[in-house]
Amino acid sequence: MRFDGTQNYVATEDLKVAVNAAATLRRPLLIKGEPGTGKTVLAAEVAEAMGAPLIEWHIKSTTKAQQGLYEYDAVSRLRDSQLGDERVHDISNYIKRGKLWEAFTAEQTPILLVDEIDKADIEFPNDLLQELDRMEFYVYETGETVKAVERPIIIITSNNEKDLPDAFLRRCFFHYIKFPDKETMKEIVNVHFPDIQKDLVKEALSIFFDMREVPGLKKKPSTSELLDWLKLLMHEDLPLDVLQSRDPKKLIPPLHGALLKNEQDVMLFEKLAFINRREG
Repeated sequence: MRFDGTQNYVATEDLKVAVNAAATLRRPLLIKGEPGTGKTVLAAEVAEAMGAPLIEWHIKSTTKAQQGLYEYDAVSRLRDSQLGDERVHDISNYIKRGKLWEAFTAEQTPILLVDEIDKADIEFPNDLLQELDRMEFYVYETGETVKAVERPIIIITSNNEKDLPDAFLRRCFFHYIKFPDKETMKEIVNVHFPDIQKDLVKEALSIFFDMREVPGLKKKPSTSELLDWLKLLMHEDLPLDVLQSRDPKKLIPPLHGALLKNEQDVMLFEKLAFINRREG
């Protein structure tokens, strides 16, 4: 099972190497990078390229590691016992399988996505150390041990919002997705908009990368936001000269709401435009 990219996903050589190394070692692949650089989408593309089923576990701030294994619904069992339901005699009726259980018992080697692991509390990664090492866990309510038929390929994403424990990092193969350069970004744009005007892409990319270089920007626009912006530019059918005219009075690009996502950054560009007007 090898990953060589797909028609819908532009993967750099070092990313391909990282995915294939993790698949060979059957170590979890820890992917970090700026938001919007395609970390989550990567798992779906790897699954498509390898012809493997995809199991997705999206982590929230309230997610506990136990939920990835299984959950025992004691409340439902108590209610059914009060109603005289025959199901209460089999406790397995009240065991809800988690995403790790699904991955361990899948008939075909799956791709398991653990998305945005840094959203959970700091103990979350530590609570999964043994399960990721041994690829098995014990179900106390039924007395059974669930063991992986074959080690799944695990892709874990992180937005680098908090540090992960060293013991967890030692068990992973790590890769940082660098922000695409202009040439790589052109390839990404061509994948999503194969019929787009080349001159429009050239001007839009120039503005986009200039914006990312503005000092003091709180949130730099990402790849996904660039694609949204290009889609709007094409939909509105704006004349190319609107982008080509670098008028200091119009420092903020048209439809900038697709690129700038907070009032501080909008105010920063307005301030820069005001300074440019004064200097002009």
